[in-house]
Amino acid sequence: MGPGVLCGLALVLALGPPSLALENGLALTPPMGWLAWERFRCNVDCRRDPRNCISETLFYEMADRLAEDGWRDLGYKYINIDDCWSAKQRDAAGRLVPDPERFPRGIKALADYVHARGLKLGIYGDLGILTCGGYPGTTLDRVEQDAQTFAEWGVDMLKLDGCYSSGEEQAEGYPKMARALNATGRPIVYSCSWPAYQGGLPPKVNYTVLAEVCNLWRNYDDIQDSWDSVLSILDWFSANQDVLQPVAGPGHWNDPDMLIIGNFGLSFEQSRSQMALWTVMAAPLLMSTDLRAISPRAKEILQNHLMIQINQDPLGIQGRRIVKEKSHIEVFLRPLSQAASALVFFSRRTDMPFEYTTSLAKLHFPKNTVYEVQDVYSGKIISGLKTEDSFSVVINPSGVVMWYLTPMALPAQPWHVAKHQGPSEVFHPVF
Repeated sequence: MGPGVLCGLALVLALGPPSLALENGLALTPPMGWLAWERFRCNVDCRRDPRNCISETLFYEMADRLAEDGWRDLGYKYINIDDCWSAKQRDAAGRLVPDPERFPRGIKALADYVHARGLKLGIYGDLGILTCGGYPGTTLDRVEQDAQTFAEWGVDMLKLDGCYSSGEEQAEGYPKMARALNATGRPIVYSCSWPAYQGGLPPKVNYTVLAEVCNLWRNYDDIQDSWDSVLSILDWFSANQDVLQPVAGPGHWNDPDMLIIGNFGLSFEQSRSQMALWTVMAAPLLMSTDLRAISPRAKEILQNHLMIQINQDPLGIQGRRIVKEKSHIEVFLRPLSQAASALVFFSRRTDMPFEYTTSLAKLHFPKNTVYEVQDVYSGKIISGLKTEDSFSVVINPSGVVMWYLTPMALPAQPWHVAKHQGPSEVFHPVF
């Protein structure tokens, strides 16, 4: 994903009331599913590598795995095509068409197959003259036509990238595509790469406008199959959480990019950490791994029922980092519905397991409250933990301990205040 030309905010606002853009009622919890890009990239050599190339076979087989291996029933419902699916040229009528050798049955047949298995199909486009992989893009004059094509094929999600487009074209084109998708009458979740091309932060990115245009959006760099990549994304989201955290909510989510659990770059502890940290950030859970060959340990992480319940919490509040210790321990908190909470104790240490001691009082939980705590990974339950009680957790290097806390009796005054209040009014970091 390359940088775009900086957009003018005036142009965004000149496009008319943004509230007219996205009123689709979709993605009320973070979307879950599978996305081809990180694991399979733009491999189009189906003669030499038929099993791993971007072809209908790959997506039919992944659909089978989602439906038959327990993923769909946990909420992993989207199977998403990324770049490099189309022919190099549009057809005589100017429509996008799939590569005839790699997708001989077409996208409509694939969508029908996916729908018959209780799943949904996502597709990829790019708001420029070309996609990032060099395939036909969706220029401004093609927006309505391509939206209609996707709807006729039965597509359920569109990821719209921003390669080979200017800031001005993005400022006009992203809202225009939202309106065009709505006009088709088909419910299509809209994933935008817009802010990632503008540096991800105000004033170049207007998150109020964005939340009214897109269901989810990529804010930052593409994830790669490495722990360094995961940490760079986490660092950026944490450093900018005062801007990012308040804008997430039902129907509009920050997207730190795909889950790479089950691939080659993360250890077991790091895999558990990515899952916990993405969950506490209310991130979309879009796996990018080979589900035909995934290890039992990786599958167990990705299919953790309580983890998914927390990620899909209907309140839709994104969590925050509330503690950053000199000992390289960090604590993240996500408020949940029913006065519950999720805590993630995360170790950036590389030496040995570390015993971290704190209390819920130090983490600014309400006074005189008693909690039941469930360890999300081990399932172990601690009953009767008072706010004032000191406790210790042992965190492995680059690992996490994740807790799900529910008050055993609700506090008289609910402590989950509105997520749009300033961070100083809600959380007080402990150092």
